Amino acid sequence: MSADRATEGLKVYIVGGAVRDALLGQPAGDRDWVVVGATPELMVARGFIPVGGDFPVFLHPTSKEEYALARTERKSGRGYKGFTFYTGAEVTLEEDLQRRDLTVNAIAQSIAGELFDPLDGVKDLQAKVLRHVGPAFEEDPVRILRLARFMARFTEFVVAPETLLLCRKMVDSGEVDALVPERVWQELARGLLSAQPSRMLALLGDVGAATRIMPELVLSATVQALVDRVAQQGLPLASRYAVLCLQTGGQLKALATRLRVPSECADMARLLPLVSEAMLQLSVVLCQSQDTASAAATTTGTLLEASNAAERADAILSLFETCDALRKPERFETLLRTAGAVNDSMRTMQKAWQSWLQVVLAVDAGAAARSASAPDQIKQRVRAARLEALQGRTLKR
Repeated sequence: MSADRATEGLKVYIVGGAVRDALLGQPAGDRDWVVVGATPELMVARGFIPVGGDFPVFLHPTSKEEYALARTERKSGRGYKGFTFYTGAEVTLEEDLQRRDLTVNAIAQSIAGELFDPLDGVKDLQAKVLRHVGPAFEEDPVRILRLARFMARFTEFVVAPETLLLCRKMVDSGEVDALVPERVWQELARGLLSAQPSRMLALLGDVGAATRIMPELVLSATVQALVDRVAQQGLPLASRYAVLCLQTGGQLKALATRLRVPSECADMARLLPLVSEAMLQLSVVLCQSQDTASAAATTTGTLLEASNAAERADAILSLFETCDALRKPERFETLLRTAGAVNDSMRTMQKAWQSWLQVVLAVDAGAAARSASAPDQIKQRVRAARLEALQGRTLKR
């Protein structure tokens, strides 16, 4: 790294995640910079663009990376926003690092590449331990969420015993009750998208935070294992959230409302049980009508050719309608993949359902509508055409 005109002569350091990930040999994300010994006026005079709200943060005039003035903080209220910050030019780099959450995130690096590690973060990185910096950790409940999320990402790390004790103390004191839904969801979503989400969920359960911030969620060992399975298969956030909610039942809407979950995630959680049940029912029919091994190798069309074919076709089309699959076929395909990831017996049915959806999508709805003798018959005629297509087509795997 080399200095530029904007930073030349300033004491600037990369801090936090970028340093940690580089030391772990992992791709570094955005770099965060700390400036020691400067003032807001000096930063502006050098062309930096002020963007900070609670404390002075500036965008580099060229790279647009964030540069924050070194600061200390003091607890002034409940929750993660209950802090007063001080950014005087006399604040040292070590004082700034001491306000951070974990030792592995409290390592700084100069432009010349020199490491500053007053809290032994490198030692904890090597030992694969997540340890809080100091007593101030308990002043910010978001740090429990971040710790849990790091557990999901850094799957070989463990939490220091004293840090676990402190987290439990924070829960018992009611500090986590001050967390706002948006921040809970932000950290939960990032953890669900990590390599092993069950480690995040296990920690939240272990310290008692899960029942305080997500009381509606039923967090069983089965659910945690299934979330890891869909994560391993690379399924999207909506699928992972839906699997997380599989045993939540009648509290599904309340949980989504509490966390202000995005609609695509809430919809996936609502629809996944319906799709899974439909796939399971038809899978049972298939097993009853022919040998399972033969079924996997031959045809799925026999499901519609069996007795009650009309009822079966209606059930298939009704599910498509409930899931809005004709307008959102990609989402329905994701639902099928998610259901298959949850239950191996349903995986053999995915291609059949995909084929049935293609049959319905291929129906000329316009022609069916034109055959109606009155406007109020259009919907009925289109649906009848789709049912006829389902019943009249033998679908091969």
